[in-house]
Amino acid sequence: MSVILSIETSTTVCSATLARNDNEIAIDKVCYEPQNHASKLPVFLEEIINFARRNDMMPDAVAVSAGPGSYTGLRIGVSSAKGLCYALGVPLIAVDTLQTIVVEAIKRVGDDMLYCPMIDARRMEVYTALFDGNAKRLTEVEAKIIDENSFRELLEEGRVVFCGNGADKCRQAIRHPNAVFLDDIHPLSSNMLPAAADKLKSGVVEDTAYFEPFYLKEFVGTKPKPMIRKDEIK
Repeated sequence: MSVILSIETSTTVCSATLARNDNEIAIDKVCYEPQNHASKLPVFLEEIINFARRNDMMPDAVAVSAGPGSYTGLRIGVSSAKGLCYALGVPLIAVDTLQTIVVEAIKRVGDDMLYCPMIDARRMEVYTALFDGNAKRLTEVEAKIIDENSFRELLEEGRVVFCGNGADKCRQAIRHPNAVFLDDIHPLSSNMLPAAADKLKSGVVEDTAYFEPFYLKEFVGTKPKPMIRKDEIK
C-alpha cells in the first residue's frame, strides 16, 4: 500500500491531502479564500507532515497539479512539491488539472456523459478539453474563446457537462438544451488521488529537477502605473 501527498493550487482554491492508496484519506486541508496559496499551503503541509510522522504514514510520493491554471498558483504548488520530494527522497507525480475537475463532476452526475471542464483564462477565453465518463481525456488541451457556436456539433449529438471556474461565464453564450452546467466544481487535491495512484503504480513519475507546470500560455505581466508626485499636480 502506498501513501501519497497531493497538492492542488492551480485556481483560487488551495488544497492538500494525505491518503493511503487512492481512497483512504487520512487528512484533507482546503482553503477557498482566493490569493492565499502562499500563506496557507506551507501551513497545510506542515500539519500533514506532522500527522504523517505521528501515524507512521510518511509519503511514498508527492503529487502536484500539472496545469493548466494560474501561473502564480501553479508555481507555488510545484515549488512546494519539489521541496518535499527532495526532503523526503520520494518521486514527483504530475496530475492534469482538468482531469481533476472532471473527477468531481462525475461524482455528481454519473459517468454516461461527455465532460468539458473549463478553467478561466480571462474575458471569454478558457482552458479546456473533452473527457469521457471515466475521466479519460479525448482531445488536446487548448485555450478556447467561447461564443454561441462553441461545441454546437457535440451538443447536437448529446448532453455535455460544463464545469470548473471558467464554465459559469459561458452560460449566456452556450444556451443549447443539451448543455449541462455544474456550479462549484473545483480542482481539489483529494480528487487527484486516483490518477496519482495509477501513475505511481505504473512508474510514471517526473524528473523533479526539470519538471515545469503546463501553463499553456506564456505569463504576461503588467507594468504598474507611474506614481505622480504632489509637486507635479497643477
